[in-house]
Amino acid sequence: MLKLNKTDILVILAIQVVLLCFIFQLQHSPQEQLSRKHILILSSWRSGSSFVGQLFSQHPSVFYLMEPAWHVWATMYQNSAKVLHMAVRDLIRSVFKCDMSVFDAYMNEHRNKSVLFQWETSRALCSPPACDLFQRSDIISKHSCKTLCGNYPFSKVEEACKTYSHVVLKEVRFFNLKVLYPLLTDPTLDLRIIHLVRDPRAVFHSRENVADELARDTKIVVGHKNIRDIKPYAAMKAICKSHIDIYTQVKQSLKDRYLLVRYEDIVKTPLARAAQLYQFAGLPFLPNLQSWVQHITHGQGLGTKVFDTDARDAMNVSQAWRKTLSYLQAAMLQNICKEAMKLLGYRPARSEDEQKNMAFDLFDPVEYKNCLSSFQ
Repeated sequence: MLKLNKTDILVILAIQVVLLCFIFQLQHSPQEQLSRKHILILSSWRSGSSFVGQLFSQHPSVFYLMEPAWHVWATMYQNSAKVLHMAVRDLIRSVFKCDMSVFDAYMNEHRNKSVLFQWETSRALCSPPACDLFQRSDIISKHSCKTLCGNYPFSKVEEACKTYSHVVLKEVRFFNLKVLYPLLTDPTLDLRIIHLVRDPRAVFHSRENVADELARDTKIVVGHKNIRDIKPYAAMKAICKSHIDIYTQVKQSLKDRYLLVRYEDIVKTPLARAAQLYQFAGLPFLPNLQSWVQHITHGQGLGTKVFDTDARDAMNVSQAWRKTLSYLQAAMLQNICKEAMKLLGYRPARSEDEQKNMAFDLFDPVEYKNCLSSFQ
């Protein structure tokens, strides 16, 4: 019989420990993370990002959350957006990895999933295993979800996340891409960015309609302590600058992991653009989703509630600012955001007549095509 000395036994035990650790790693996060796809919809407030988020949320392969970083800003609202960037990034990283313990710093200990910001906009939190009253293949409205699926423990959020092939997050609280570099270089994420932009004049018009609801966020962006001291164009200056900064930073690094999309192009040809977004994310454009996209973008009127994504005439919504915004306001925005507008292919209106004349095209396809070509 082979006799082993103390040293031999220790070596064998060490090898066994290493093997066990290797097997454990194979069975857990690395393979799961490599097989799971991660997409970040990067936008600004009132840019159509809730609608784009719903394109992904309603897909049965997607776990979607709307603006999880809201919790960081709501808790640490005394700080500037720049100061909060790191905390927001770390929260986003954890959520992408389906580690929802990150919310412990921003929520009470005893909680249901209904304390999560806008949880009802996530179909994944309205179907199994997060809620047993709908099927994953259902198109689920936020109102039905909120009524029937709120009384489930918060642990269901993490449990549900781990069962999906795609994790998609929508955020409006990043103003440059440099803070995201640790995520973009993380091989377990293979993070993809959808950069959604909208005509600054339309964004300003929409923000004016919900100024009170956005007051706290506006203070964080602009950095003023008193909301009454904030000039109405200050936030737009920061937003327009962020689009330029993100574009410049992406141009040097991401290439095929970045997709720039204009909201106006989505509402003009919603089926074609939805197909483009799904293809970028590696998702099939299912027949029931095609019908839903057609319905949701070809409704009547401008919609019933500003933060909802109910059926509406999406094309008219995108151009409503031209009829109601004064030309003086439009001219101010065109001056403040002229670089971003030129980059993204939005033409300035040179007179009130040009602004009000809906037959006059305010989109510059050549400039926008040049912008897109730099990523090809």
